[in-house]
Amino acid sequence: MRCFVGIDLGSTTTKAVVIDEDRRVLGRGITNSRSNYDTAAAVAKQEALVNGRFCLFREALAGSGALGGALDAFLAELERAFRLEQYLEQLADLEQTCLRNADAGRFGERARAVAEALGAVFARLREGAPALFAAGARRKSDFFRDIAGSQYLAVGETVAREAGIAYDSLLNVFDRSIIEVENRVYEGSIRGHLLAALERTFAALPGTALQRAAVEAPIRGVLDAELEETYVVGTGYGRARLPFSKEHIRSEILCHGLGAHVMYPDTATVLDIGGQDTKAIQVDRAGIVESFQMNDRCAAGCGRYLGYIADEMNMGLHELGPLAMQSTRTVRINSTCTVFAGAELRDRLALGERREDIIAGLHRAIVLRAMSILARSGGVRDQFTFTGGVAKNEAAVKALRDLVAENYGTVTLNIDPDSIYTGALGGATFAWRAVVEEGRTAEARP
Repeated sequence: MRCFVGIDLGSTTTKAVVIDEDRRVLGRGITNSRSNYDTAAAVAKQEALVNGRFCLFREALAGSGALGGALDAFLAELERAFRLEQYLEQLADLEQTCLRNADAGRFGERARAVAEALGAVFARLREGAPALFAAGARRKSDFFRDIAGSQYLAVGETVAREAGIAYDSLLNVFDRSIIEVENRVYEGSIRGHLLAALERTFAALPGTALQRAAVEAPIRGVLDAELEETYVVGTGYGRARLPFSKEHIRSEILCHGLGAHVMYPDTATVLDIGGQDTKAIQVDRAGIVESFQMNDRCAAGCGRYLGYIADEMNMGLHELGPLAMQSTRTVRINSTCTVFAGAELRDRLALGERREDIIAGLHRAIVLRAMSILARSGGVRDQFTFTGGVAKNEAAVKALRDLVAENYGTVTLNIDPDSIYTGALGGATFAWRAVVEEGRTAEARP
């Protein structure tokens, strides 16, 4: 099967989308952007291809009729089991890397005690791993560095105290090792993990084991099918660092404009608020960019602004939106500078303002800045599509709806649940056009 891949290397996350010859989205993948952009691009693409396999699993199993009404439960369990297998492999790699770094002459007489403590830490991490991927488990992140890091820090402090060694010793080893591990790609083990996950799924859902042959055949058929990466296009904040030749690079503006058009064909105006920048784009009925504006180099009005505020509040970024939605009044934030907004936040708290009201005011301040960028690009036209990671923030969406209504009246606002992949979708569509419409060959792949 010929596939077309778009990769959007953002300042915070790297996204990938895989589409087929009918321009149908097969899979999406996301990872945290690293200093090693080659690895970030490879991991995001790998995740999108894995996601594509699960899409094909669903189609094949639905076509076979083997699982009937149990299809959704089976696939959900299969994916959880697969993620557990992935996590255990990386955890084993992290353990060996930690032990190697601990044995590199840095701890002298304490080296043996540190190694024994590391063994105890990772034994407990392996023991607790299945619970992290059980049905209903809640994780603040799906990235290995975040999951393993939070578990390691919690367990490591306990083990260090029990072993009578300095907690800093374990922290230093982890900090050195996690960078190595997160910059490795485990492409060769995907098939093995999927097969191991299948065994776990049959064990977890005994009823499906009775149909083992009927279930296993379509899954193995999908695993044996080749997903040919016919053409790849890269874009994003870090596109200049992608390991692609120039003909495989498209600007963020073009990709976000086209991606929004693919999602919503009647799109006329696009607002993308990402981690590092904000883009206001006007497109025609074919998704071709007519005009655009971007923010300056300041982080105000971007996802980084929210990240800074979350750090100031000692909260998770995902907690800001729900907290702001609890406000009863919106506090006016005067500063549009990220650093000064942090100072104003502290001042407001000291004056007794409610956190919920302050955070609501900060969300409105972000959107106000975006509105000025929209105005310079040509305003808001119907239909208006909101993309980027901030589009998942309910408080930002509410502020945007209110301000658009105040300034432009009734406008259709489109927000796709997968809006963070808009740029990658545009890239994948450009890849499809390169081959199908322009006749470029697979030899031009990066």
